[in-house]
Amino acid sequence: MSEETQTQAAKPEKAEKPEKAEKRRILLVSGKRKTAIARAIVKNGSGNAIINGIPLGVFAPDIARVKMSEPLVLSGERGKSLDFNVKVAGGGFMGQAEAARMAIAKGLIAWTRSSELRKLMINYDRTMLAGDPRRKEPKKFGGPGARRREQKSYR
Repeated sequence: MSEETQTQAAKPEKAEKPEKAEKRRILLVSGKRKTAIARAIVKNGSGNAIINGIPLGVFAPDIARVKMSEPLVLSGERGKSLDFNVKVAGGGFMGQAEAARMAIAKGLIAWTRSSELRKLMINYDRTMLAGDPRRKEPKKFGGPGARRREQKSYR
């Protein structure tokens, strides 16, 4: 064997790297409503939305399911290629539904970077993207609630 063949045999050839695969892109977005907070993970997929481990299609009550599916319906084909995994905590069922709806809408806007979709959602319902700042007023002394007082007797 000559020296050239020995050095070639000793050096293992580098395996060719496959073409750069598409980056795995994941977005984390959140939405709030009253005391409910929703955290959504948005990624490429087949249009599935899962809220607290329950698929959106079988989520109950119906009014909450309709509320949460509004951004997906408005987005049309854009939302069909994304998966949403939403975890919601705090508040009541409707506050949670609106928080999840906000998280899904924000995720769609951030993923698509579409000003057209943003305008469409704002015209449909502004609270889908811009939160509602109203909160419960704290209770004060002298009555059962924030404003109501104990009944006063004059005689």
